[in-house]
Amino acid sequence: MEETRIPLIGEEFPQLQVKTTHGVKKLPDDYKGKWFVLFSHPADFTPVCTTEFIAFQRKKEEFDKLNCELIGLSVDQVFAHIKWVEWIKEKTGVEITFPIIADDMGEVAKRLGMIHPKKGTNTVRAVFIVDDKGIIRLILYYPQEIGRNIDEIVRAVKALQTSDKYGVATPVNWPENPDLKDKVIVPPATSVQEAQERLKKAEAGEIECYDWWFCYKSL
Repeated sequence: MEETRIPLIGEEFPQLQVKTTHGVKKLPDDYKGKWFVLFSHPADFTPVCTTEFIAFQRKKEEFDKLNCELIGLSVDQVFAHIKWVEWIKEKTGVEITFPIIADDMGEVAKRLGMIHPKKGTNTVRAVFIVDDKGIIRLILYYPQEIGRNIDEIVRAVKALQTSDKYGVATPVNWPENPDLKDKVIVPPATSVQEAQERLKKAEAGEIECYDWWFCYKSL
């Protein structure tokens, strides 16, 4: 019997066919050419999850600008998702426009490692950021008791896309690093010659360096 394990960063997102509030979808194929954030929540009609869904929806325009779709998931059934979305709109005025996976059999949650063994059958607050080629780029797991920081998820997508586009890394709290501000990290030199060239570039004002192994620049 083939062993099933949780997918890892850098691997292809597993092929899944899922039921959602927007109909049946195939992941990641239906999102080819787009990034997507798949996030799970413990259950519909719960306070913390409700605040998260409202926050995700309020940030949807920012995700759209990043060519990134949102997909929710819990082990509730489709009708529960639909009723919950109606309740959110009625009580808060926020209309949830992204699909929510109804993983009522728990198969998707098990495949993605979203079940907390000491919390029953509910899903933890997992986040998968998947790029436009279907590759998993970031995984976050939060316990049920802690609501997520949606701004951090937006930041992570921006940072990953920036890294891909420019071949750089991003410092802590980028683009609001207390020392480097919105500047990005130049990958460390991999040879003596390259290290020397880094310092020459710094002298020429092309990049900035604390030392040859720690260089940074503006985009």
